[in-house]
Amino acid sequence: MKTSNILAAAALSLLAAAGAHAETYEGVQPLTSGYSRADVAPQAAAAAREGNVYSDAASATVAPVLAASADRAAVRNEAVAAAHAPGQNLRREAFAGSVVPEQARSFTRQAGL
Repeated sequence: MKTSNILAAAALSLLAAAGAHAETYEGVQPLTSGYSRADVAPQAAAAAREGNVYSDAASATVAPVLAASADRAAVRNEAVAAAHAPGQNLRREAFAGSVVPEQARSFTRQAGL
């Protein structure tokens, strides 16, 4: 029994040693380009102007600027009126049933004490 275990271990170690092969190192590969810097520079500039051909089509171009439909002064006046509206900073979560009561929306400004 002891001899068979030794023979089995020896066979497995021989198989493991035979299966392990080291890779050969070939060193740094030499540059095999036939182009000079002067030949490559215009190609690089053209490729840079072309953009990323592998990107998504949706993000490849810039969206056009939309024309404003309202006057700047009118939008500002609406924003100022909304900022000065009574109860404009009330949160629905602060009230029962997540509903702001009507009397809370119609606060009148009172002089500060």
